[in-house]
Amino acid sequence: MENEENELLKQRSIEANASAHQTTFLTIFGSIIASIIVGLAATITNQELVKRKRMENSLQKARDELEIKVNKRTAELRNTNEELQTEINERKKAESEILRLNVQLEQRVAERTAQLEATNKEMEAFSYSVSHDLRTPLRSIDGFSQALLEDYADRLDALGQNYLQRVRAATQRMAQLIDDLLNLSRLTRSEMRCEKVYLSALVEAIATELHKTQPERQVEFIITPGLVTNGDPHLLRIVLENLLGNAWKFTGKHQRARIEFGLVQQLNTHVYFVRDDGTGFDMAYVEKLFGAFQRLHAMTEFEGTGIGLATVQRIVHRHGGRVWAQSTVEQGATFYFTL
Repeated sequence: MENEENELLKQRSIEANASAHQTTFLTIFGSIIASIIVGLAATITNQELVKRKRMENSLQKARDELEIKVNKRTAELRNTNEELQTEINERKKAESEILRLNVQLEQRVAERTAQLEATNKEMEAFSYSVSHDLRTPLRSIDGFSQALLEDYADRLDALGQNYLQRVRAATQRMAQLIDDLLNLSRLTRSEMRCEKVYLSALVEAIATELHKTQPERQVEFIITPGLVTNGDPHLLRIVLENLLGNAWKFTGKHQRARIEFGLVQQLNTHVYFVRDDGTGFDMAYVEKLFGAFQRLHAMTEFEGTGIGLATVQRIVHRHGGRVWAQSTVEQGATFYFTL
């Protein structure tokens, strides 16, 4: 009985020792596991802290860079605003200056308009004076010269009659010059009315009229059909009458003649021309061509007062164009004009 108890105690003691060893082992193993877990946790925590620190540094760097950019952009915007404000101030000054200049311009235009109206009135008065006061003595000179030729022809020798005929021719030429001068003045002051003008048809009509004046002449007119422009029909007819009339006149010494009216393009501009194969002129004197009462040929060669081309130039200028000529002596001339 005692032996059984001892064996039982011994077995329990062994079990207790085994349990104690197991407990110790578990305790140690748990401690190790806990240490490992704590180490891993510490490592993970440190890594997270490092990552967080890096992230904070990156964020701080981004903030610094952003602040630099913001400051820079702010400075740029400030400069831009200052420039805009300066430009606005300058524009306001410019607008004020423009308004001031416009007021001055309106005043000058009004003054100039008044001056032009006064000049026109003076021109009208001058034209009236020329038309009435100068014509009267001219008519008297011409009339009395004719009376002398008719009533006292038997008392005058041939030389005396020649003198009186020359006096009459001079007075008649003076009267024609006065008429041409008045017409030139009216062209400058007359009001323009712009509408569609059929140039080719006008040239054909003028050519027909010229043929009627000298039906015996053999003159070929070459007219480009369908040419149309915008302008004052009355003034443009005067231009064509003068240019075609000159071509007709300066081909008068040729048995056969050719006069052409057409159109060429120069730098996208319509350029009209009147060309003939007549006497022509020396280009050395081309600057005198469009002057009033300027003549490149003697009166004994070709009649006229030298006002036609001056008239052409003024009308073309009133249409916003220009006129010029090219020629060779005895090879004809070409007159060009734009509108």
